[in-house]
Amino acid sequence: MSEQASDDYGLSNVSPAKQIAAPELDYRPRDPASYRPAIGLIGCGGISAHHLAAYRAAGYNVVALCDLHEDRARDRQTHYYPHADIYTDYRDLLRRDEIEVVDIATHPPERAPIIEAALLAHKHVLSQKPFVLDLDFGERMADLADQQGVRLAVNQNGRWAPHFAYMRQAVASGLLGQLASACLTVHWDHSWIIGTPFEDIHDLVLYDFAIHWFDIVTCFFGARQPRQVFASTTRASGQRARPPCWRRYRSTTKMRRPTCSSTPQ
Repeated sequence: MSEQASDDYGLSNVSPAKQIAAPELDYRPRDPASYRPAIGLIGCGGISAHHLAAYRAAGYNVVALCDLHEDRARDRQTHYYPHADIYTDYRDLLRRDEIEVVDIATHPPERAPIIEAALLAHKHVLSQKPFVLDLDFGERMADLADQQGVRLAVNQNGRWAPHFAYMRQAVASGLLGQLASACLTVHWDHSWIIGTPFEDIHDLVLYDFAIHWFDIVTCFFGARQPRQVFASTTRASGQRARPPCWRRYRSTTKMRRPTCSSTPQ
């Protein structure tokens, strides 16, 4: 190489980096001003601790806990809502007229009949994800909720993570202009599934986790419809769990201006 070569060969001049204040955006969820319904939780497995901790921090009124294993419900009662009543049959919980909202946190196969029974009992329903294993059944449940005049929601809590909620608002407000692409990289330790029924699910990351990222990309791109979605999968280096835990998803979209909603769907 010539004598003019230096260790900054091929690099352009870059202005020194500096921090700027993030724009103020109204991205935090808001509670109704006065609505504080009685809530019943059905399914007191591992994820229920996160639900109950959030409910308690928000001051929500959880009055009943249900699980086939009474000791699980008792444990949640002791740690989160000491005055909540305990049930081992969800139908007994659904008979309580004052309970308006039911959080159903069981596994999908067991959850389907509970969702239907709760809607028929005129309860608002929050379903853990994945919502259903049969899309036809899911559509029937959505129609049933409309017929009963109640809300049916799926626990798409990823969109309310502070960083995602802020980005949703940034896109919706036009702060980022015309969005061309989104790259989401998630590093998550799935070793907790070892020895649990989750380890028997081959497509575990897609089945139990990736719905959050599909959901947030939909929020970012709004009306633009995907034209192609594909994925690759392999085992991560050093992993001990059986399902392949390293996945890459990619999609291409039709380029139309995004119209992302800032409120849960």
